[in-house]
Amino acid sequence: MLIEDIVKILTDAGIEKNEATIEVKMLIEHFANYTVSDLIMGKKLDSEKLKIVEEKARQRAKTREPIQHIIGFADFMGEKFIVNPSVLIPRDETEILVRKAIEIINKNDLKAALDVGTGSGCIACMIAKYTDCRVIGLDISTDALNTALDNASRLNLFNKAIFRKSDIFSNVKPDESFDIIVSNPPYIPPSEKENIQKEVTFDPENALYTTDEKGLEFYEKITSEASKILNKGGYLLFELGIGQSQEVKNFMKKDFENIEIIKDLAGIDRVICGKFRG
Repeated sequence: MLIEDIVKILTDAGIEKNEATIEVKMLIEHFANYTVSDLIMGKKLDSEKLKIVEEKARQRAKTREPIQHIIGFADFMGEKFIVNPSVLIPRDETEILVRKAIEIINKNDLKAALDVGTGSGCIACMIAKYTDCRVIGLDISTDALNTALDNASRLNLFNKAIFRKSDIFSNVKPDESFDIIVSNPPYIPPSEKENIQKEVTFDPENALYTTDEKGLEFYEKITSEASKILNKGGYLLFELGIGQSQEVKNFMKKDFENIEIIKDLAGIDRVICGKFRG
């Protein structure tokens, strides 16, 4: 079987051609240890390894399980993060949130950050890597926290990115305060569950769905409680769901100023940030 035939397995299952090509490349790199350099040098793929790649492609086509789960890793900001069904697969849109947080932290020399709903730890880890901040990642899922810890260990972020079980701020200590809070909270209303893309159903439901019909409950909860643990002049940043920016902005207006909304490449309001009046 040729590589083109393996790509066709995915396209025949309804996966777009460019995406299918990228995914087959990921499978080849992971399961056949075949790199771009090997391709340039004309190295031939071992037939047994190619067969494994074919099997994994058929698995992807049949189940629509995300390619990141099949290989066990997701690319995020130039690093590979361990992913599994206990965590949300990092997505490109979240890079906008992280880059804005890094910009604010480095510009203002902030030292203490909190990541609410840390999941794989990708947000906390990349902030810790590119700033002088010590980052605490909170999550209600023990399995997610174990994954986040593994990712921090892989990046040698000992004592810079640390993780703790907590339902929003329930396990923040009385003497703790922060210069910046970031969160990519659940924001999909339950009514959208039946129409969700098949691949997304492999993500944990508690990282995706809210219980309210507008998908706003976590924005409201986090915003209302953030003032209790933010230092004066601190910042609050969220990733946004489609069509939620103005209502989240309204939540923030009470305690935050200089509120900024950042669009993604598709022109969708994707990140909101504000400065705590204190």
